[in-house]
Amino acid sequence: MAETFDPKLIESCIKGDRAAQKALYDRLAPRMFPLCIRYVGDRSLAEDILQEGFITLFTRLESYKGEGSFEGWARRIFVTTALMSLRKKDALKMSEDLEAARGLKTETSSQVQNIGYKELMELIMTLPPGFRTVFNMYAIEGYSHKEIADMLGITETTSRTQLSRARIWLQEKIKKREDV
Repeated sequence: MAETFDPKLIESCIKGDRAAQKALYDRLAPRMFPLCIRYVGDRSLAEDILQEGFITLFTRLESYKGEGSFEGWARRIFVTTALMSLRKKDALKMSEDLEAARGLKTETSSQVQNIGYKELMELIMTLPPGFRTVFNMYAIEGYSHKEIADMLGITETTSRTQLSRARIWLQEKIKKREDV
């Protein structure tokens, strides 16, 4: 559930109040860090992205107009920061991911019911970067395929394909865990 952020806290942050900035950081970091990990799959890199995201957030704080949820506005900054990091590393190359997923078959029954949240998040972090990125953006963040395509510079068809392959990949991994 999204937390309501006091407009006075945000205003104090804009004015450069270090205590207010620390308070905002302390409230947002526990929610944004897992988001960063989901996108990059690496704790150390996620910490870097978290810091970069906060630098961007504090730099652009004046542009928040109080419309919509503050956490949603902040979340978009952290998603964009993670995507920029992945782009720099050329981790969003989709063709390699498609090649890796060739031959995987989709299961008609969902095995996700038999797996816990923590275990599912661990599996999501093992997805190839392109799959993981689209899966996170669509299934977890709620972006549309059009929004994903625009943000990643790919077609909507590629976004749908990546999501489909990510689901197949996850189903295979879940099935292998159950077979053990």
